[in-house]
Amino acid sequence: METKRAPWIAPLKTLPKSLRPIVAMQEKHFGAVLNPTRWWGRLPYLFWLVALFVGFLERRRAKIDPVTRSLVMTRVSQQCSCEFCIDANSLRLAERSGSMAKVLAVANWRSEPGFSEKEQAALAYAEAMTATPPRVSDELKQTLKQHFDDQAMTELTALIAFQNLSARFNAALDIPSQGLCPTNGKK
Repeated sequence: METKRAPWIAPLKTLPKSLRPIVAMQEKHFGAVLNPTRWWGRLPYLFWLVALFVGFLERRRAKIDPVTRSLVMTRVSQQCSCEFCIDANSLRLAERSGSMAKVLAVANWRSEPGFSEKEQAALAYAEAMTATPPRVSDELKQTLKQHFDDQAMTELTALIAFQNLSARFNAALDIPSQGLCPTNGKK
């Protein structure tokens, strides 16, 4: 039986007043303050910058469609073993795709049906970028060009880089899952 580790840096019990808008939004949408906020809260100005960055990437007129965004964010979360990110991004993917099918399949997307060529290209890129060092082949670049223009590629790259930042921050600090998605993306 696997035991959960306690975070080695304690979460904040009281958050800075400057984060009230973020806290109110999280409480309204999720019914609670999200776990990472209690760690990021130590650096409220940086947290606001990160929140604005992800807000831009998740805007309605984003170049990458919502399902593809959620797919790559979930896959990067899995690769980085970020419990919280897997949980939160699996929930978002289920909401955006309308079912749990892609959530349950994303870890094995290469052998699972139901992923478009565009989604497969984005997932391959997410995995290649998340590798250390990144391993983006010329063949993958050519495949990506078939599905994304230069602006969309830049946005996809920024999204994957952001999710790596988030997942690595949360995983390094042992920020726990919050039970947002019933399966947490596991079969």
